[in-house]
Amino acid sequence: MMATLSKPLLAAIFFLAVQQPVALAQEYPARPIQFVIPFTPGGSTDAVGRLIAQRLAAVLGQTVVIDNRPGAGTNIGSAFVAKAPPDGYTVLEATSSLAINPSLYKNMTFDATKELTPVAMLTQTPQLMVVNASTPFKTVRELLVYARANPGKLSYGSSGNGATNHLAMELFKSLAKVDLVHIPYKGGSPALTGLIAGDVQVMFLPPVLVTPHEKTGRLRSIAVSTATRFPGIDLPTVAEAGVPGFESSVWFALFAPMGTPRPVIDKLNTTINRILKEPEVIAQLGKDVMMPVGGTPEELGVYFKLELNRFATVVRDSGAKVD
Repeated sequence: MMATLSKPLLAAIFFLAVQQPVALAQEYPARPIQFVIPFTPGGSTDAVGRLIAQRLAAVLGQTVVIDNRPGAGTNIGSAFVAKAPPDGYTVLEATSSLAINPSLYKNMTFDATKELTPVAMLTQTPQLMVVNASTPFKTVRELLVYARANPGKLSYGSSGNGATNHLAMELFKSLAKVDLVHIPYKGGSPALTGLIAGDVQVMFLPPVLVTPHEKTGRLRSIAVSTATRFPGIDLPTVAEAGVPGFESSVWFALFAPMGTPRPVIDKLNTTINRILKEPEVIAQLGKDVMMPVGGTPEELGVYFKLELNRFATVVRDSGAKVD
Protein backbone atom coordinates (compact mmCIF):
# COMPACT_ATOMS: atom_id res chain seq x y z
CA MET A 1 0.00 0.00 0.00
CA MET A 2 1.40 3.38 -1.06
CA ALA A 3 2.18 5.76 1.76
CA THR A 4 0.67 9.26 1.63
CA LEU A 5 3.14 12.10 1.82
CA SER A 6 2.45 14.71 4.44
CA LYS A 7 1.72 18.29 3.39
CA PRO A 8 4.94 19.63 4.99
CA LEU A 9 6.99 17.01 3.11
CA LEU A 10 5.28 17.84 -0.19
CA ALA A 11 5.95 21.51 0.40
CA ALA A 12 9.62 20.82 1.09
CA ILE A 13 9.94 18.73 -2.11
CA PHE A 14 8.28 21.49 -4.14
CA PHE A 15 10.57 24.12 -2.60
CA LEU A 16 13.68 22.11 -3.45
CA ALA A 17 12.45 21.50 -7.01
CA VAL A 18 11.95 25.23 -7.53
CA GLN A 19 15.18 26.29 -5.88
CA GLN A 20 17.48 23.79 -7.63
CA PRO A 21 17.40 25.47 -11.09
CA VAL A 22 17.81 28.90 -9.48
CA ALA A 23 20.87 27.72 -7.56
CA LEU A 24 22.29 26.10 -10.69
CA ALA A 25 22.00 29.34 -12.65
CA GLN A 26 23.56 31.33 -9.83
CA GLU A 27 26.51 28.95 -9.48
CA TYR A 28 27.23 28.69 -13.23
CA PRO A 29 29.95 29.03 -14.35
CA ALA A 30 32.05 27.66 -11.52
CA ARG A 31 35.00 26.69 -13.75
CA PRO A 32 36.42 27.60 -17.17
CA ILE A 33 34.21 27.30 -20.26
CA GLN A 34 35.59 25.62 -23.38
CA PHE A 35 34.58 27.70 -26.44
CA VAL A 36 35.00 25.56 -29.56
CA ILE A 37 35.57 27.26 -32.92
CA PRO A 38 35.49 24.70 -35.77
CA PHE A 39 37.97 26.70 -37.87
CA THR A 40 41.67 27.48 -37.80
CA PRO A 41 42.77 30.71 -36.08
CA GLY A 42 42.26 33.79 -38.25
CA GLY A 43 39.31 34.55 -40.47
CA SER A 44 35.86 35.91 -39.69
CA THR A 45 34.55 32.95 -37.67
CA ASP A 46 37.58 32.99 -35.39
CA ALA A 47 37.36 36.78 -35.00
CA VAL A 48 33.70 36.67 -33.99
CA GLY A 49 34.28 33.77 -31.62
CA ARG A 50 37.21 35.41 -29.86
CA LEU A 51 35.30 38.68 -29.46
CA ILE A 52 32.28 36.92 -27.93
CA ALA A 53 34.42 34.65 -25.75
CA GLN A 54 36.39 37.61 -24.42
CA ARG A 55 33.20 39.43 -23.45
CA LEU A 56 31.65 36.27 -21.96
CA ALA A 57 34.67 35.90 -19.69
CA ALA A 58 34.41 39.52 -18.57
CA VAL A 59 30.67 39.43 -17.89
CA LEU A 60 30.52 35.98 -16.30
CA GLY A 61 33.72 36.42 -14.31
CA GLN A 62 35.15 33.11 -15.45
CA THR A 63 37.85 32.03 -17.90
CA VAL A 64 36.65 31.18 -21.40
CA VAL A 65 39.19 29.03 -23.27
CA ILE A 66 39.26 29.20 -27.07
CA ASP A 67 39.58 25.76 -28.65
CA ASN A 68 40.10 25.81 -32.44
CA ARG A 69 39.10 22.41 -33.85
CA PRO A 70 39.05 22.69 -37.65
CA GLY A 71 38.43 19.99 -40.20
CA ALA A 72 35.81 18.18 -42.29
CA GLY A 73 33.94 21.38 -43.07
CA THR A 74 33.43 22.16 -39.33
CA ASN A 75 32.23 18.60 -38.55
CA ILE A 76 35.18 17.77 -36.29
CA GLY A 77 34.63 20.66 -33.89
CA SER A 78 30.85 20.33 -34.02
CA ALA A 79 30.97 16.60 -33.27
CA PHE A 80 33.30 17.23 -30.33
CA VAL A 81 30.76 19.55 -28.72
CA ALA A 82 27.84 17.26 -29.59
CA LYS A 83 29.51 14.44 -27.64
CA ALA A 84 30.65 16.65 -24.71
CA PRO A 85 29.01 16.51 -21.26
CA PRO A 86 25.80 18.58 -21.28
CA ASP A 87 26.79 20.87 -18.43
CA GLY A 88 27.36 24.24 -20.16
CA TYR A 89 31.13 24.05 -19.95
CA THR A 90 31.61 23.18 -23.62
CA VAL A 91 29.94 25.36 -26.25
CA LEU A 92 30.16 25.64 -30.03
CA GLU A 93 30.36 28.65 -32.29
CA ALA A 94 28.40 27.19 -35.20
CA THR A 95 28.11 28.64 -38.69
CA SER A 96 25.83 28.06 -41.66
CA SER A 97 27.83 24.86 -42.26
CA LEU A 98 25.97 23.21 -39.38
CA ALA A 99 22.80 23.41 -41.49
CA ILE A 100 24.50 22.52 -44.77
CA ASN A 101 26.58 19.51 -43.78
CA PRO A 102 23.83 16.97 -42.96
CA SER A 103 22.78 17.11 -46.63
CA LEU A 104 26.27 17.53 -48.06
CA TYR A 105 28.24 14.79 -46.26
CA LYS A 106 27.45 11.12 -46.78
CA ASN A 107 28.76 10.05 -43.38
CA MET A 108 27.99 12.29 -40.40
CA THR A 109 29.25 11.26 -36.97
CA PHE A 110 26.63 13.29 -35.09
CA ASP A 111 23.08 14.59 -35.48
CA ALA A 112 22.86 18.32 -34.81
CA THR A 113 19.10 18.19 -34.31
CA LYS A 114 19.41 15.54 -31.59
CA GLU A 115 22.82 16.23 -30.02
CA LEU A 116 23.07 20.02 -30.03
CA THR A 117 20.73 22.62 -28.58
CA PRO A 118 20.44 26.28 -29.64
CA VAL A 119 21.65 28.99 -27.26
CA ALA A 120 21.59 32.25 -29.23
CA MET A 121 22.17 33.71 -32.67
CA LEU A 122 25.32 35.82 -32.63
CA THR A 123 25.68 37.64 -35.93
CA GLN A 124 24.73 37.58 -39.58
CA THR A 125 26.67 38.91 -42.53
CA PRO A 126 25.60 39.23 -46.14
CA GLN A 127 27.28 37.98 -49.25
CA LEU A 128 27.62 40.32 -52.19
CA MET A 129 26.91 39.26 -55.75
CA VAL A 130 30.09 40.44 -57.44
CA VAL A 131 31.16 40.54 -61.09
CA ASN A 132 34.49 41.17 -62.73
CA ALA A 133 34.53 44.87 -63.63
CA SER A 134 35.36 44.07 -67.26
CA THR A 135 31.91 42.52 -67.72
CA PRO A 136 29.08 44.82 -68.86
CA PHE A 137 26.76 43.84 -66.00
CA LYS A 138 25.71 46.71 -63.77
CA THR A 139 22.59 45.02 -62.37
CA VAL A 140 21.26 41.54 -61.67
CA ARG A 141 18.68 41.98 -64.43
CA GLU A 142 21.40 42.68 -67.00
CA LEU A 143 23.24 39.54 -65.94
CA LEU A 144 20.00 37.52 -66.17
CA VAL A 145 19.21 38.79 -69.66
CA TYR A 146 22.64 37.70 -70.89
CA ALA A 147 22.60 34.36 -69.04
CA ARG A 148 19.18 33.41 -70.43
CA ALA A 149 20.24 34.30 -73.96
CA ASN A 150 23.59 32.50 -73.57
CA PRO A 151 23.11 29.39 -71.41
CA GLY A 152 26.38 27.92 -70.15
CA LYS A 153 28.47 30.88 -71.31
CA LEU A 154 28.92 32.49 -67.88
CA SER A 155 30.89 30.78 -65.12
CA TYR A 156 30.88 31.41 -61.40
CA GLY A 157 33.49 30.66 -58.78
CA SER A 158 33.13 29.32 -55.26
CA SER A 159 35.30 28.49 -52.26
CA GLY A 160 34.68 24.81 -52.94
CA ASN A 161 32.01 22.22 -53.53
CA GLY A 162 29.26 22.71 -50.94
CA ALA A 163 30.61 26.03 -49.66
CA THR A 164 28.11 28.69 -48.68
CA ASN A 165 28.83 30.77 -51.77
CA HIS A 166 28.50 27.67 -53.99
CA LEU A 167 25.06 26.85 -52.63
CA ALA A 168 23.99 30.50 -52.72
CA MET A 169 24.67 30.57 -56.46
CA GLU A 170 22.94 27.24 -56.97
CA LEU A 171 19.88 28.69 -55.25
CA PHE A 172 20.16 31.73 -57.54
CA LYS A 173 20.36 29.47 -60.62
CA SER A 174 17.34 27.46 -59.50
CA LEU A 175 15.11 30.45 -58.75
CA ALA A 176 16.24 32.48 -61.78
CA LYS A 177 16.21 29.46 -64.11
CA VAL A 178 19.60 30.18 -65.65
CA ASP A 179 22.53 27.95 -66.59
CA LEU A 180 25.86 29.07 -65.09
CA VAL A 181 28.96 26.86 -65.00
CA HIS A 182 30.41 26.17 -61.54
CA ILE A 183 34.18 26.47 -61.11
CA PRO A 184 35.11 25.32 -57.58
CA TYR A 185 38.36 26.57 -56.05
CA LYS A 186 40.26 25.31 -53.03
CA GLY A 187 39.32 28.15 -50.72
CA GLY A 188 38.11 31.73 -50.82
CA SER A 189 41.42 33.37 -51.74
CA PRO A 190 42.00 31.35 -54.94
CA ALA A 191 38.37 31.93 -55.93
CA LEU A 192 38.74 35.67 -55.42
CA THR A 193 41.92 35.61 -57.52
CA GLY A 194 40.04 33.77 -60.27
CA LEU A 195 37.29 36.39 -60.30
CA ILE A 196 39.78 39.28 -60.42
CA ALA A 197 41.64 37.57 -63.29
CA GLY A 198 38.40 37.08 -65.21
CA ASP A 199 38.62 33.27 -65.16
CA VAL A 200 35.07 33.38 -63.75
CA GLN A 201 32.65 36.23 -64.24
CA VAL A 202 30.52 36.25 -61.10
CA MET A 203 30.37 34.88 -57.55
CA PHE A 204 29.13 35.57 -54.07
CA LEU A 205 31.72 36.98 -51.65
CA PRO A 206 31.75 38.56 -48.17
CA PRO A 207 31.97 42.37 -48.24
CA VAL A 208 35.34 42.50 -46.45
CA LEU A 209 36.96 40.67 -49.37
CA VAL A 210 35.23 42.73 -52.04
CA THR A 211 35.69 46.33 -50.86
CA PRO A 212 39.46 46.69 -51.48
CA HIS A 213 39.10 45.44 -55.06
CA GLU A 214 36.08 47.62 -55.78
CA LYS A 215 38.17 50.64 -54.83
CA THR A 216 40.79 49.64 -57.41
CA GLY A 217 38.13 49.14 -60.06
CA ARG A 218 38.67 45.40 -60.56
CA LEU A 219 35.38 44.17 -59.10
CA ARG A 220 31.79 45.45 -59.08
CA SER A 221 29.08 44.54 -56.56
CA ILE A 222 25.57 44.40 -58.02
CA ALA A 223 23.39 43.05 -55.18
CA VAL A 224 23.31 41.88 -51.58
CA SER A 225 22.22 38.35 -50.66
CA THR A 226 20.08 39.04 -47.59
CA ALA A 227 16.28 39.07 -47.60
CA THR A 228 16.22 42.80 -46.84
CA ARG A 229 18.72 45.56 -47.58
CA PHE A 230 21.72 45.42 -45.29
CA PRO A 231 22.59 48.49 -43.18
CA GLY A 232 25.54 50.39 -44.60
CA ILE A 233 25.48 48.65 -47.99
CA ASP A 234 23.93 50.73 -50.77
CA LEU A 235 22.80 47.83 -52.94
CA PRO A 236 19.45 46.21 -53.77
CA THR A 237 18.80 42.67 -52.61
CA VAL A 238 19.03 39.87 -55.17
CA ALA A 239 15.31 39.30 -54.59
CA GLU A 240 14.23 42.83 -55.43
CA ALA A 241 16.76 43.04 -58.28
CA GLY A 242 15.06 40.27 -60.23
CA VAL A 243 15.01 36.94 -58.34
CA PRO A 244 12.02 36.89 -55.92
CA GLY A 245 12.42 34.55 -52.96
CA PHE A 246 16.22 34.57 -52.96
CA GLU A 247 17.89 34.92 -49.56
CA SER A 248 21.27 33.73 -48.35
CA SER A 249 23.31 35.01 -45.44
CA VAL A 250 26.22 33.68 -43.44
CA TRP A 251 25.38 33.32 -39.77
CA PHE A 252 27.24 32.57 -36.55
CA ALA A 253 25.43 31.11 -33.55
CA LEU A 254 26.10 29.53 -30.17
CA PHE A 255 25.08 25.92 -29.53
CA ALA A 256 25.58 23.60 -26.55
CA PRO A 257 25.28 19.82 -26.10
CA MET A 258 21.69 18.58 -25.99
CA GLY A 259 20.57 18.09 -22.39
CA THR A 260 22.37 21.15 -21.04
CA PRO A 261 20.20 22.41 -18.15
CA ARG A 262 17.75 25.12 -19.17
CA PRO A 263 18.92 27.54 -16.44
CA VAL A 264 22.43 27.36 -17.90
CA ILE A 265 21.12 27.90 -21.45
CA ASP A 266 19.09 30.87 -20.22
CA LYS A 267 22.08 32.41 -18.44
CA LEU A 268 24.25 32.07 -21.53
CA ASN A 269 21.48 33.45 -23.72
CA THR A 270 20.87 36.45 -21.47
CA THR A 271 24.59 37.17 -21.34
CA ILE A 272 24.98 36.90 -25.12
CA ASN A 273 22.08 39.27 -25.73
CA ARG A 274 23.61 41.74 -23.29
CA ILE A 275 27.02 41.51 -24.99
CA LEU A 276 25.56 42.04 -28.47
CA LYS A 277 24.11 45.39 -27.32
CA GLU A 278 27.47 46.74 -26.14
CA PRO A 279 28.57 49.70 -28.32
CA GLU A 280 32.14 48.41 -28.52
CA VAL A 281 30.97 44.99 -29.73
CA ILE A 282 28.59 46.53 -32.28
CA ALA A 283 31.42 48.73 -33.58
CA GLN A 284 33.88 45.85 -33.81
CA LEU A 285 31.41 43.64 -35.68
CA GLY A 286 30.56 46.55 -37.95
CA LYS A 287 34.16 46.72 -39.15
CA ASP A 288 33.65 43.28 -40.70
CA VAL A 289 30.15 44.16 -41.97
CA MET A 290 28.48 41.91 -39.41
CA MET A 291 25.18 42.65 -37.75
CA PRO A 292 24.56 41.53 -34.14
CA VAL A 293 21.33 39.54 -33.89
CA GLY A 294 20.66 37.85 -30.54
CA GLY A 295 17.21 36.53 -29.66
CA THR A 296 15.89 33.51 -27.80
CA PRO A 297 17.02 29.87 -28.07
CA GLU A 298 13.61 29.07 -29.56
CA GLU A 299 14.02 31.66 -32.32
CA LEU A 300 17.41 30.21 -33.23
CA GLY A 301 15.89 26.72 -33.20
CA VAL A 302 13.16 27.69 -35.66
CA TYR A 303 15.65 29.45 -37.95
CA PHE A 304 18.04 26.48 -37.82
CA LYS A 305 15.31 24.06 -38.93
CA LEU A 306 14.37 26.38 -41.81
CA GLU A 307 18.03 26.48 -42.88
CA LEU A 308 18.32 22.68 -42.69
CA ASN A 309 15.32 22.27 -44.99
CA ARG A 310 16.39 25.02 -47.38
CA PHE A 311 19.92 23.71 -47.81
CA ALA A 312 18.67 20.13 -48.17
CA THR A 313 16.72 21.26 -51.25
CA VAL A 314 19.64 23.24 -52.70
CA VAL A 315 22.16 20.43 -52.13
CA ARG A 316 19.80 17.87 -53.68
CA ASP A 317 19.08 20.01 -56.73
CA SER A 318 22.77 20.90 -57.23
CA GLY A 319 24.00 17.34 -56.78
CA ALA A 320 26.76 18.52 -54.42
CA LYS A 321 28.23 15.79 -52.23
CA VAL A 322 31.31 15.31 -50.08
CA ASP A 323 32.54 11.87 -49.02
